[in-house]
Amino acid sequence: MALADLAIRETGSADQNPVTLTEIATGQFLSLSYLEQLFGKLRRAGLVTSVRGPGGGYRLARPADTLPIADIVNAVDEPIRVTRCMEGGPGCMHAETGLGEGACASERCRTHDLWHELGRQIHLFLAGVTLGDVVAGRIVGRAMPVLSKSAAADTVKSDAGRPVELVDSHLAAG
Repeated sequence: MALADLAIRETGSADQNPVTLTEIATGQFLSLSYLEQLFGKLRRAGLVTSVRGPGGGYRLARPADTLPIADIVNAVDEPIRVTRCMEGGPGCMHAETGLGEGACASERCRTHDLWHELGRQIHLFLAGVTLGDVVAGRIVGRAMPVLSKSAAADTVKSDAGRPVELVDSHLAAG
């Protein structure tokens, strides 16, 4: 991730020189022209600032610990979609119907809600992780399990009001 390079170089030094896109392109094995497009979007979104002239380059516009990864993904117009459906689009089951040019079936597939919710979970996860978390290695263990309906049904409140998971007696004995 190109912004991780900026964050790493800025850590511990406020007077660090701006980072050039050539340095990032070399370190990340990315095309310079691709980075120029991305950083234009990041600058317009207020996530990075640019310094012109000799010794110029880019800096983060705010501390890495305040920059959610979701903001970066949104700024570069790279939405994370796990379904073919788009808002206002033809639907998952977009297919020619044989009813004439441009006619199509516009319905959701049976698993649409599953994939749509997965996309929402990815976005929520990325909204809760900052660039500072990535650079500091604070990612592992961040995913939160979702309590399934069956697990919720097997959970009761103890006398103290804390949830207690019920265990089958034959499982507890073994």
